[in-house]
Amino acid sequence: MDGKLSELVSRLKEAAGKNLESVVLYGSAVRGDFHPGSSDLNVMCTLVSIDFAELQLLAPVVQWWMHEMKEPAPLFFLTEELRRSTDVFAIESLDIKKFHRLLFGKDPVADLVIPMNLHRVEVEHELRLLLLKLRQHVVIAGHNELELSAVLRKSISSARTLLRHTLLAFGEEPPVLATNIFARIEQLTGAGAETFAAIYAHHETGVWKNDPFGLYDELMHALEKVITTLDTMVPKKEWKRASA
Repeated sequence: MDGKLSELVSRLKEAAGKNLESVVLYGSAVRGDFHPGSSDLNVMCTLVSIDFAELQLLAPVVQWWMHEMKEPAPLFFLTEELRRSTDVFAIESLDIKKFHRLLFGKDPVADLVIPMNLHRVEVEHELRLLLLKLRQHVVIAGHNELELSAVLRKSISSARTLLRHTLLAFGEEPPVLATNIFARIEQLTGAGAETFAAIYAHHETGVWKNDPFGLYDELMHALEKVITTLDTMVPKKEWKRASA
């Protein structure tokens, strides 16, 4: 992993030159739940300036990272843009601030101010959006087990992130392990930990130990319980940007 990251930083520096301000690793590789083969190396960069020509200079590096290294494309921000976007990217900004490693330059996220009132709103918004998408997939796919199984695999990573942030919205520090997150969510909301764990296990192993149609239904009802509990126990506060 470190060798891949060092090569990425070297290529970014060569392509961007003095326009590259920082390179930051974030996500599971820093959080402690990285699984080689199934987890991604998430990288964010800040630049002095961003325009079409400068992004094109970086394109060969990004293509190498995606196609040869099989990793997701890095994100590119201006430092001030990053600071001012924490209100609309509260979940993402909080994750990056809490779990990141500086690979190059000056740390652009250490002093980010996260408006937790807006974080609470974004968590509910994303949970409701995930539930809506799951329902829509059923009416579109019907009895296509292959397609609905793929939706479950894809959705559980998002669900895990949102459940972790649900615990943060409750004022708790969430555990690292997925199974412990699911267990605590069950204690707080009544949403079955076994449902989340069974889908997550399939995401990790590729093997179904339960009926995917049954799990799909259970997942929708579990998310309903999480949303209802969050909406009841953690009411929305005034919707305004927190002062920096």
